Amino acid sequence: MTLSATAKNLISQITHVDKLGDLRKMAAQIKKEHQLAEELWSAQLLFPRLLAILIMDPKQLSSDVIDRLIVNIEQHPMNERLQLTDWLMANQLTKNKKVIELIESWKQSTSALKRRIFWYYQGRLRWVGQKPPANTEKLLSSIEKNILKEPEEVGWAMNFTAAWIGIFQPEYRDRCADIGHNTGLYKDEIVARGCTPNFLPKFIEIETKKRGL
Repeated sequence: MTLSATAKNLISQITHVDKLGDLRKMAAQIKKEHQLAEELWSAQLLFPRLLAILIMDPKQLSSDVIDRLIVNIEQHPMNERLQLTDWLMANQLTKNKKVIELIESWKQSTSALKRRIFWYYQGRLRWVGQKPPANTEKLLSSIEKNILKEPEEVGWAMNFTAAWIGIFQPEYRDRCADIGHNTGLYKDEIVARGCTPNFLPKFIEIETKKRGL
């Protein structure tokens, strides 16, 4: 794709950016510019693509467009892949009811990134304090059966969902903690001071106490 002068200038500016907050400030000035977002996306670089996500027009995000974005993201190194996927979910995909319907159909997707989005979305619903959907029992059964079979990027999101179920739905708290005990996932993980570990018994204990639940 031939880049406009505006896109070239933005890409040049982004090379000096080191904080995601700076990208948000740039996006706030640009607002929604889908064509510009497509140009930035075509640069195939992490920060231009993160900015592109912020200025995309959600009305343009058809199933085919989302599929193309996911395929493009899969070409990035793993750390960038996950950052782009989670950024896309949080800043675009969860803002559109029709797209949310798509997300809810991705549990069995052949794409690991789509499955990650499905599970991360389920956990995020609870994390942000929304009333838990009536699918908790099915989710936990699936997590117990499949979490060790999934690639790490999906397993992490399943673990995240189990954590927030345990935090906000006390009737499932022991069951969620047992997933951590039984799988041993993240048991030996070392986290920075002040950060919550991913090991489910600790995750649930710490975050429950924070909230007085």
